[in-house]
Amino acid sequence: MWQTLAEPFQYGFLRHAIVVCTVAGALCGLLGVFVTLRGMSYIGHGLSHAIFGGAAVCAAVGLNFFVGAGVWGLASGLAVGRVTRRRVIAADAAIGVITTASFAFGIALLGLYTRVKQSIEATVFGSVLGVSTTDMWVIIIVAIATATLIIAFYRPLLFTTFDPEVADVSGVNIARIDALLMLLLTFAILASMKVLGVTLIAAALVIPPVVARLLTNSFKRMLVLSTSIGAFSGLVGMYLSYHLDISSGATIVLVNFALFATTYAFTGARRLARTPDRDRTPIPRNGSES
Repeated sequence: MWQTLAEPFQYGFLRHAIVVCTVAGALCGLLGVFVTLRGMSYIGHGLSHAIFGGAAVCAAVGLNFFVGAGVWGLASGLAVGRVTRRRVIAADAAIGVITTASFAFGIALLGLYTRVKQSIEATVFGSVLGVSTTDMWVIIIVAIATATLIIAFYRPLLFTTFDPEVADVSGVNIARIDALLMLLLTFAILASMKVLGVTLIAAALVIPPVVARLLTNSFKRMLVLSTSIGAFSGLVGMYLSYHLDISSGATIVLVNFALFATTYAFTGARRLARTPDRDRTPIPRNGSES
C-alpha cells in the first residue's frame, strides 16, 4: 500500500510535475486575492486567452514562447487597464473586448499554419508531464519574484485594491501599480499554462481567494490562506491525477471546487449574507490594515 502511495515520487518527471503544480497553485492563489477583491475575476480567463493569441503568433513566426506570448499578454493587460481607468466601459466589458479579439486572432492562425496547431495544443489543455527542469525553475523564480514584489509594494497594492480613488488623491501612482499587477499576472499565467492550460487558469486564480474570503475578513490572512489553499490544491490535484489517470489541470480545479463547496457548506451562507463579494473594508489613511 505504501509503495503505491509513494509511487509518483519515484519518477523524476512526476516529481517535477508535483513541484510545478504546487508552486503554480500557490502563485495563482496569491495573485487571485488582488484579482477578486478588485472585482476583476474575469481577468485570469481573459489574459490566458490573450496570451493564447500571442503563443499562436510565436509558433507561426518561430519566436520564443515566453518572450513573445509574455509581451503580447502584458500589452493586452495594459490595454485593459487603460480602457478601464477611462471609465467609459466596465472592467469586465474591457476584458471581454480586448482579450477575446486576441484569442480569435490565435484561432485564425491555427487554421492558417499547421505548425501552430501542432505546438499550441499543450497551451490550450496543459501538459504537465512534459514539464522540464527548466520549466520547474522558471515557475519557482516567477513565484519568488512575485512574492518579493508584493511585499515591496504591499501598501500601494492594498490601497489601490480597496480604494483606488483615494489612493490616487493620496499620491499613489495607480497606473504604475496596475501595470505591476498586470505584469505579475501575465508571468504567472505564462508559467502556469503547462499545468492548467488556457481554459482552467481562471479557476485557479479565483477559487482559492474565494475560499479564503469565506474564512476571514483580514486582508493579510486572506493572502496567506489563499496561497496555502492554492498550493494544497496543486499538490493534491497532481497526486490524484496520477492515480486516477485524469488531466492534472482538471483535477486541481476539482480539488479547489471541493474545498469551496465544503467551506461554503459550513460558513458560506452566513458570511455571504453579511459581506459583499468585493471586500470594501475601510483602509486607514496610513494604508495599514483595519
